[in-house]
Amino acid sequence: MSENTFQKLRDEIENGIVTGEFEPGQRLDETQLATRYGVSRTPIREALMQLSAIGLVEIRPRRGAVIVDPGPHYVLEMFDVMAELEGMAGALAARRHTAEDRTALETAHAACEAAAARDDTDAYYYENEQFHHAIYAASQSAFLKEQCIALHRRLRPYRRLQLRVRNRMKVSLQEHAGIVAAILDGNEDSARRQLRDHIAVQGDRFSDLVANMERLRSRTAGQG
Repeated sequence: MSENTFQKLRDEIENGIVTGEFEPGQRLDETQLATRYGVSRTPIREALMQLSAIGLVEIRPRRGAVIVDPGPHYVLEMFDVMAELEGMAGALAARRHTAEDRTALETAHAACEAAAARDDTDAYYYENEQFHHAIYAASQSAFLKEQCIALHRRLRPYRRLQLRVRNRMKVSLQEHAGIVAAILDGNEDSARRQLRDHIAVQGDRFSDLVANMERLRSRTAGQG
């Protein structure tokens, strides 16, 4: 199985968990998932291990992978911390970026523009990930980069869903342009503020999405 195919498989399971297709506390059976997605159990097992690493499932003895519900407030708390970490990375990047970092940022931003021009939200998500990683690298802080990547990974499914909100991709790209300009101009305060706001907006939109999902689940339960 290619890396892209595996990535798509993992993302589909992620989406099923985040949108409520798979319920909190539900056991994810490897054989059933393999049949559902038309793959062997090996990539399913690897996908579940990766989802365990970001806290979406818990691998339990004799039960296997069980879905964990962190709760909306916990997720929003993660967004709050992510906003502060990204703001710090942006400020440091504005002060410390090298010529290679400049090239990496401009290349990543151009790739995001290309994905947005195709109106491809999935492609934009992955290019967006590289864009943020370029900022972490430009901070020249190995520890901060490590922490940013770890939390970014935990928020991955929620950030991807945010890009499917109407006009969010267009707005995200506009925000990227301002962030790149601030970093490359060496404006630490602006880079910190813009990156913090960039992530905080996603958190606010996610809270609205959670409210809508809860209403839909309540309506479905009432019809059962």
